[in-house]
Amino acid sequence: MFVDQARISIKAGDGGDGAVSFHREKYVAAGGPDGGDGGKGGDVVFQVDDNFSTLIDFRYKRKYVAQRGENGGARNCTGKSAPDLVIRVPRGTVVRETKTGRIMADLSTDEPQILAKGGRGGKGNIHFATSTRQIPRFAKPGFPGEAFDVTLELKLLADVGLVGFPNVGKSTLISVVSAAKPKIANYHFTTLTPVLGMVRVAEEQSFVMADIPGLIEGASDGVGLGHDFLRHVERCRLILHVVDVSGSEGRDPIADYDTIQGELERFREDLAERPQIVVANKCDMAEPEQIARFRQYIEEKGLPFYEISAATTQGTAELVQATAALLQTLPPILQYEAEAPSPEELAENAHGKFEIEVEDGVYYVNAPWLEPILRTVNMEDYSSLQYFQRVLRSSGIIDALEEQGIQEGDTVDILGFAFDFVP
Repeated sequence: MFVDQARISIKAGDGGDGAVSFHREKYVAAGGPDGGDGGKGGDVVFQVDDNFSTLIDFRYKRKYVAQRGENGGARNCTGKSAPDLVIRVPRGTVVRETKTGRIMADLSTDEPQILAKGGRGGKGNIHFATSTRQIPRFAKPGFPGEAFDVTLELKLLADVGLVGFPNVGKSTLISVVSAAKPKIANYHFTTLTPVLGMVRVAEEQSFVMADIPGLIEGASDGVGLGHDFLRHVERCRLILHVVDVSGSEGRDPIADYDTIQGELERFREDLAERPQIVVANKCDMAEPEQIARFRQYIEEKGLPFYEISAATTQGTAELVQATAALLQTLPPILQYEAEAPSPEELAENAHGKFEIEVEDGVYYVNAPWLEPILRTVNMEDYSSLQYFQRVLRSSGIIDALEEQGIQEGDTVDILGFAFDFVP
């Protein structure tokens, strides 16, 4: 099964928590704090693997979570950092953030791409010892790893794309000029998946050709298979528009050409303006008047025109040579640049974001990023409570509570932890 689109969730590993520990050794009094830092969480890394040709594996597994960093230990031991989670995808996969649609990475090269960064480890209590606070009974929790819902979209990497109505001879053409072996039969939609073929022109010159199936009228609106496969034309440097010039299906070649051009333009405006060669196929079955009429129409548009018969290989060698020559003048295959998140997204994903709701005199603070901090706070230790209060003050939570009119003695609930407010 050819699957070229999938939606998954990725989550980098959280950092390990810093340790609360004190040095204990015989004959050593008041050894002091020695809690180590937590380890870094694992990154989520995408890597091209040419052994994969579809995204079918992502239909069965949709959630990918990297390991968490280990917690810090006694004797100032730093926790072990977690290994990266490597996700292997076919070459040409474009990763988009599902919510915003922004491009996060284009996996067209062998260079691995980090799409979700693991959280840093938290600091151990050894970092919080001062001359006035010699016994810190708290440490910092690990930072959470990044998490995204992403859409994977495979866009084949091909120099040349074959487009045209079903049964015009695209599969026959690619089988003649390359080693590709597509299914060939005399009925519509014989080809149900894009087919790639390597076309060798000379000993050191070749190009990749793709047979794009399923284009009919209305393809850009989802009719037939075109909506599923038009995306594979996007990267092509050159389009070979194959037309049945003999009209063996009872259609007019000029109408066929205009229809497919319209679908390309509706799907993506610049596709119709992409460099193009018009290929009049089945010339062995056409009348000279039919070929001359179609040739005149195409040449008036200023487009190259080639007569071939893919079934008998007539004219295919000349077409390959002309295609290779034109490719020498064209820019390389399109690659998509990663897009930076907008300021709104950064603000939304910031760990300091919070919401306050007031119900029956209780101020409920919703701040999920505070949960790991609460785990490390010792409510019976004064210096630990002071640290927690500084976090609330620096994040703006206390200022926001005061703006909403909170009074001394009012109850504040933070993720189930309730306490009386003291300014």
